[in-house]
Amino acid sequence: MTATEERRLKVLLKDAVTEVLEERQDILRAALQESLEDMAMLKAIQEGEKSPPASRKKIFQRFALAA
Repeated sequence: MTATEERRLKVLLKDAVTEVLEERQDILRAALQESLEDMAMLKAIQEGEKSPPASRKKIFQRFALAA
């Protein structure tokens, strides 16, 4: 593939992605939401690793209070 063909392919791909994101904002929104949820889960896991273990009884007591 020549340099000119590569540049043309890059432009076409960029245009196609831009068009999809403009027409299907729900796809971008879902991807961003998923990423934010993953980051929040990672942060919760990291914080949990720093805290002492909780007993099963204590966990279920918390669930009962929340209900």
